[in-house]
Amino acid sequence: HVQLVESGGGSVQAGGSLRLSCAAPGITYSRFCMGWFRQTPTNEREGVAAIGSEGSTWYADSVRGRFTISQDNAKNAVYLDMNSLKPGDSDQYYCGLAFFGLGYCSTLGANYWGQGTQVTVS
Repeated sequence: HVQLVESGGGSVQAGGSLRLSCAAPGITYSRFCMGWFRQTPTNEREGVAAIGSEGSTWYADSVRGRFTISQDNAKNAVYLDMNSLKPGDSDQYYCGLAFFGLGYCSTLGANYWGQGTQVTVS
């Protein structure tokens, strides 16, 4: 059973920073990707940033240079440091995981999802 536990998020003024955290305890597969996704107006989830189990990363154009994704493999955890936040970054953010390489998360999304955490930038 795969469970993703998210924390972080909240409200911040434009230009501020937030950190999102996601843990996937008990994962035993050595190859996987994890990432952060946001909800679109059509209720789809689009990728924001993703990282492969080997450390390769991918970013959406809208966040590249402002957001940084990192991981702690010992904890099966992934983090998203969000800097220089803009009002347009406001959204519900979901942590996702797939037992495939980075390309899966960056193009198709994830197979397992966290409960979501709200980010509001004013």
